[in-house]
Amino acid sequence: MAEEKKKKKICIIVTKGTLDAAYPPLILASTAAGMDWEAHLFFTFYGLDIINKKKYKSLKVAPIANPAMPMPVPNIIGMLPGMTAMATMMMKNMMKKHNVPSIEELINICKEMGVKFYACQMTMDVMGCPESDLLPVVDACLGAAGFLDIASDADVTLFV
Repeated sequence: MAEEKKKKKICIIVTKGTLDAAYPPLILASTAAGMDWEAHLFFTFYGLDIINKKKYKSLKVAPIANPAMPMPVPNIIGMLPGMTAMATMMMKNMMKKHNVPSIEELINICKEMGVKFYACQMTMDVMGCPESDLLPVVDACLGAAGFLDIASDADVTLFV
């Protein structure tokens, strides 16, 4: 009897809740799922904003102290009023121009492909985020030990 081949598994710890930081874990998870990998996302600290129904549609790009911003002006200009809104608009337009799905679309794509979403229970407690504030895509709220158990046999584990 042939032994069934185990699926590869990726576990990603998502720690940042800005627009530019939301794309990499969602793209990696959806790509892994598309390659028939098991994919798990653990949202902790500000990464929780990505799965918070009150915040995920208004994620921003912070231009200050972000030297990678493709703006032809000195980084210090990022302090000026309105620059966060401008940087956010620029990124959204750049993504749209290149047919990259929005964060909302990527979340839905991931869920449709079977990606598992976990919210960090400790972060929820510390930041006063009730479970009712989370998007319905969240599979479970669990602590670090719970996620480490899931990640213990992962082929790839990333901290984003």
